[in-house]
Amino acid sequence: MASLLPMQCVASLRKSGSLINLRSAALGIDKRHYSSKKASSAEYLHQSVVPSMHYQKSLPRLPIPKLEDTLRRYLAAQRPLLDDDQFRTTEKLAQDFQNGVGKQLHEELVAQDKNNKHTSYISGPWFDMYLSARDSVVLNSNPFMSFNPDLKTEYNEQLVRATNVVCSAVRFMKTLRAGLLEPEVFHLNPAKSDTDGFKRFIRWVPSSLSWYGAYMVNAYPLDMSQYFRLFNSTRIPKSGRDELFTDEKARHLLVMRNGNMYVFDVVDRDGNLVEPAEIQSHLKYILSDPTPAPTFPLGVLTSENRDVWAGLRDKLVASGNAEDLRVVDSALFCLSLDEESMRDHIHISHNMLHGDGCNRWYDKSFSVILTKDGQAAINFEHSWGDGVAVLRFQNEIFKDTTEQPLVHPGSAAAAVDSSSAVRRLQFNLDSELEHGIQKAKENFDSAVSKLTIDAMEFKKGGKEELKKSKLSPDAVAQLAFQMGFLRQYGQTVATYESCSTAAFRHGRTETIRPATIHTERCARAFVCQPGQHSVEQLQAMLRECSKYHGQLTREAAMGQGFDRHLFALRFLANSQSQALHSLYTDPAYATINHNILSTSTLTSPAVNLGGFAPVVPDGFGVGYGVHDDWIGCNVSSYPSRNVHDFLQCVHKSLEDIFSVLEGKALG
Repeated sequence: MASLLPMQCVASLRKSGSLINLRSAALGIDKRHYSSKKASSAEYLHQSVVPSMHYQKSLPRLPIPKLEDTLRRYLAAQRPLLDDDQFRTTEKLAQDFQNGVGKQLHEELVAQDKNNKHTSYISGPWFDMYLSARDSVVLNSNPFMSFNPDLKTEYNEQLVRATNVVCSAVRFMKTLRAGLLEPEVFHLNPAKSDTDGFKRFIRWVPSSLSWYGAYMVNAYPLDMSQYFRLFNSTRIPKSGRDELFTDEKARHLLVMRNGNMYVFDVVDRDGNLVEPAEIQSHLKYILSDPTPAPTFPLGVLTSENRDVWAGLRDKLVASGNAEDLRVVDSALFCLSLDEESMRDHIHISHNMLHGDGCNRWYDKSFSVILTKDGQAAINFEHSWGDGVAVLRFQNEIFKDTTEQPLVHPGSAAAAVDSSSAVRRLQFNLDSELEHGIQKAKENFDSAVSKLTIDAMEFKKGGKEELKKSKLSPDAVAQLAFQMGFLRQYGQTVATYESCSTAAFRHGRTETIRPATIHTERCARAFVCQPGQHSVEQLQAMLRECSKYHGQLTREAAMGQGFDRHLFALRFLANSQSQALHSLYTDPAYATINHNILSTSTLTSPAVNLGGFAPVVPDGFGVGYGVHDDWIGCNVSSYPSRNVHDFLQCVHKSLEDIFSVLEGKALG
């Protein structure tokens, strides 16, 4: 039955119009209600009738696409990027690969996959890609997602919000580890599957069969294997390839302020949440600690090149800091309390994406950053997992802190001796380590000084308008980026849109390739030949783009893209020290993987905005959201691209698209 998933799910998705939810990291998360019943104890967020990992064993396996399908899709994605001669060359190389070494590698990959039924074919290579990358995780890897403010403004005060976030985070962790967190399920028919009756039934179905039970009522459980890395986890730098470390026994929180590092227990010896008033007292103590900022803040080392940081970490250990480093690594998570207040969205984006480098530990699985004026965000390390687990955590924390806060404005902090409960970490540094920290700070400052972030809000229409026109909102946003880039730079370039494959066991992501022959034709008609096409012709082109983008989205969500398959085949060849086939050394392969437009979307009631840096020096990092009646973009670039002009071009493109949908001719 698992093999029926793609067709059945695609048909349902087509009917329900829910594709955008599945393809984004949000995965329709904002449409669902998690709590089966309110927790009877303050220790848990809720107590799910269905155990958290109930579906995990029976999740379908990530399919390996047929080689001929992968190469057909690859060539289709290459077509708008290449001239005729280049395309003919690439086509020949693809045919040669398919008939020769590619066929052999594919067969080996399939055989290997059959022997590893506990995981997916992409999981190992994907971990390896992230952990072997030697560039700094700052800007190159870690994204951020900022929280919406609490509507009750007095709850945004830094100490109150920080205390409530910490308490809710511990409750989330306890709910997860007790198996009481509602499983992550994509409901296509919530009236049938998201009911107490169905949950009471499915909990008695053996976990080896439970997925099929959900599938029968059009519900698709999602992989939750990444969740155990959320807490007490850190990426540890090692020469050549980093390691992931988790210690679930640790009970303390890492807090950073002014570049100083503090720890205190937030879980007591019996495994219970420490009294919220006590946590408040400890955080108040840290916020009023007069210790000056260190001359050599250790946190900045986590922004270094990974090999450089690995070498310096070895020196830190040799200098007697092993125990304190272990305390940092094993902490539940990192809470960064910033001294600054935020001026605007752009300031928030810079602060949450990179900050000043000193008040962060970028290697923690995630950090909650809280500014002086109560703006909050999550910055997360990407190797261990994708947005799905982090966004679920963020949604639950936002809901819990806004609906059931445990401390309130004016709440008195507990009269406890925080000076003995809170420990400020002090590291032994020699001149070599001090020099390393100084150099890391210089490198950090140089890197972030080159980054520009700008934002745009298009207020003349959004999801509702587009759905009335029977167009995919995501397809229209992506088309606007293609048009915007063409208007600014006169060309079509490699574009990456992330899509979750969490519907499969140990699924990670697949790539949607939004630059297509359809978007190229449509963009040229709108941008270069506005007077040469009737309104009806332009509307027909928009429909064609939407239809094809919908197909690409369905394929990617079902594990039927081409990027991960080709990546896994190359990884296999490399692991056997084989010479790479010319398909991989073809300049066209390098070009399509040089993603000038790197894009990702999510919408959620908890998230205000999200962002990331470009993935290439001459690229844009495009975070966007299509809302009911407006479209927002938060975009980053380096000096070789003008982000302000790009956003103006995208805005103009959206104006043109909505004008045409209203039946107006382009001027």
